[in-house]
Amino acid sequence: MKIKDQVVLVTGGSRGLGAETVKAFAREGAKVVINYYQNEEKAKNLEEMIGERALAVRADVRDPSQVQGLFRQAKEHFGVPITTVVNNALVNFKFDPAGNKDAFEVGWEDFHKQLEGAIRGALNTIQAGLPDMKELNFGRIINIGTNLFQNPVVAYHDYTTSKAALLGFTRNMANDLGKYGVTVNMVSGGLLKMTDASSATSEEVFQLIESSTPLRRVTEPAEAADAIVFFASPWARAVTGQNLVVDGGLVMN
Repeated sequence: MKIKDQVVLVTGGSRGLGAETVKAFAREGAKVVINYYQNEEKAKNLEEMIGERALAVRADVRDPSQVQGLFRQAKEHFGVPITTVVNNALVNFKFDPAGNKDAFEVGWEDFHKQLEGAIRGALNTIQAGLPDMKELNFGRIINIGTNLFQNPVVAYHDYTTSKAALLGFTRNMANDLGKYGVTVNMVSGGLLKMTDASSATSEEVFQLIESSTPLRRVTEPAEAADAIVFFASPWARAVTGQNLVVDGGLVMN
């Protein structure tokens, strides 16, 4: 299915990487569902900017009933179901190396909060969309990871562990859903400059990344968004269960 024929849900789509991903899919002609939880104004502004091919919908991805409602609303609005899901929502996390909890301080509740957002959120969206994807024999799932679980330059214990678990989740889903024409992949950016989540990061950390990265610069959200679009495109139709690191070469697989 060409991108222009897809209906794309981007969770956490009102800001940062999510907003750039919405814009990238809209640029390619797709219909886009901008999911938000708290940032209604930003979501509505993005919807207005894109126009009739965009729909902003509030839902907590951790709540399966809200996610089911989101999928119903999108199908009613566009007349066709969601075909493509970008699991990007990030629950209550800041990349703040100074305020980060170390091994003495981090608690199970911190891990649980990030696992709820990453794994439960992705599970809810996949299960909400799977019946229609199975009927269409087409679906594209792109989960958003991080290069930190391969190179934890800062020990964000809860966040990094949840994203490592998300890679296992991605590969299991890829194996299970391939028979229905559904591919499941992951895009793992490095620290992106600049998003709300990275706003607490010091300039010294950004400079360290710049000096350590072959491209000698920090990756921007729009660059990661283009890689996400690739996984939904016909050029990636034979690719599933993969993790593409988009960080300027800082981490090389």
